[in-house]
Amino acid sequence: MTKRDPFKYFHSSREIIRLTVMMYVRFPLSLRNVEDLLYERGVDISHETVRFWWNRFGPMVAAEVRKRQIEGMKSSHWRWHLDEVFVKINGERHYLWRAVDHEGEVLESFVTRKRDKKAVLEFLRKAMKKHGRAESLVTDKLRSYDTAIKDLGVADRQETGGWVNNRAENPHLPFRRREPAMLRFRRMGSLQKFASVHASVSNHFNADRSLSSRAIFKQNRAVALAERRGLGVA
Repeated sequence: MTKRDPFKYFHSSREIIRLTVMMYVRFPLSLRNVEDLLYERGVDISHETVRFWWNRFGPMVAAEVRKRQIEGMKSSHWRWHLDEVFVKINGERHYLWRAVDHEGEVLESFVTRKRDKKAVLEFLRKAMKKHGRAESLVTDKLRSYDTAIKDLGVADRQETGGWVNNRAENPHLPFRRREPAMLRFRRMGSLQKFASVHASVSNHFNADRSLSSRAIFKQNRAVALAERRGLGVA
């Protein structure tokens, strides 16, 4: 059975659609910023078209990126860094939880209204269902982590202490830079959707620039761009 072409019936080419989605997700640009940048390159579309393409194809691109990274995720059982950051939705505080592996790649993103034991349990169960159980769980000193991890029977794997969770703090920075361009979020679903897609794309271009030479960085970036151009090909 042949796979259905997701770009069928669209007047614009798949290359333009993929480029538009990746520009919006990867860089801290608003919908109108993307519209203006594309117009300078001879592509005349509205910001509402950018919004529609992002909602239609963003999750599809993220799913393909995650699928291609499955082999590289085998080492993610070693150590997970867990952390949460608050995000306001319509003036109400919500929490975006992240599980990050030892290489700085985001394994799971999860949005909740509260920061209690129940929220941590939902977050960890979702992450463990998808990635299995880690040998070590690095957290801050939030009490909700202690009780939730104890209920899961992995209290002996928890690590806390000063500066040990910096690995989880760093992935919040690209999201914080991205947040103002989106003029905040209005629904939990839209935040969950964008956080998951944004994390997958960030993982794809995570080249550890500070840990490699310029030549190796350029090589890794070229490979990532080549793979990005192949996403969504029917």
